[in-house]
Amino acid sequence: MTIQPSAVEALQSLFLGFAFAGLLASAFELFTARRADFKLLQAGGLAAVASVPVVVFCAPFLILRNTVHSRPSDGKPFAFVMLASMTAAIWSLASGRVVLDLLHFLGA
Repeated sequence: MTIQPSAVEALQSLFLGFAFAGLLASAFELFTARRADFKLLQAGGLAAVASVPVVVFCAPFLILRNTVHSRPSDGKPFAFVMLASMTAAIWSLASGRVVLDLLHFLGA
């Protein structure tokens, strides 16, 4: 059984996107003593503009964290959880592709 090179590259992008999202969210929490969240964009002013790259690359991690940590009393249907997971995976694939392209550009 062989895997197509494009499938391997897509899997690398997906995994790297999730790993980079988790790493960036953890680093943000380490250096600021605040949790990375979508609410960072509501701060307004320069802080909101500066947090855009953080939120964009942390989004897969944030989506999955919010989905997993939602309370059972919220009664989230299975379709919602599936849609959130698919959104996080597609976002991770895109951000992982950007990170891979950046690494190739830098010669790593």
